Amino acid sequence: NKFFIFYFEKTNVIILQAIKVILITFMTNNNYNGLMASLKEQLYNNFLQIAVQRVSELEQIIKEAQTAANNETKSSAGDKHETGRAMAQLETEKLTNQLSEAIKLTELLHKINPKEKHQIIGLGSIVFTNNGNFFISASLGKTELENEIFYAISSVSPIGKKLTGLKKGDSFSFNSRNFDVNQIL
Repeated sequence: NKFFIFYFEKTNVIILQAIKVILITFMTNNNYNGLMASLKEQLYNNFLQIAVQRVSELEQIIKEAQTAANNETKSSAGDKHETGRAMAQLETEKLTNQLSEAIKLTELLHKINPKEKHQIIGLGSIVFTNNGNFFISASLGKTELENEIFYAISSVSPIGKKLTGLKKGDSFSFNSRNFDVNQIL
């Protein structure tokens, strides 16, 4: 009888310790997953803000260029008038093309669900490697978030092509450097 009570008490202690470890692990994983999901949403929002700001800036520049061209037209005469007008038209076309590209980048970002988890690298993945962190989205440069630098790259860029389709643990070489995929969000 004493053996049974002793065994039962020891078993309960072991079971309670195991439950405690499981709960701590579960809470830690959930907090970690929550932090990672939050990181992904913050990163997505940062790059979306960069893209939207780029569109807004280009729209403002185009508006200013058109106003300047209209003022040039009113105050010029002869050949000078035609040259100024042609140059303003070329500048406006160049800016309009840049605006079109910026709008495409913004539309591409809107196709990404920042809450989606990825097992295989593709559009919307955040990839942690031993040689940098990448957000597979659109070519928008880099940003720093939580003391880490992230590069927003297109899936059709040279390194984006190398990354697309890989899984955690995979490796690849790019520009004489070896990359190990450590984590994917």
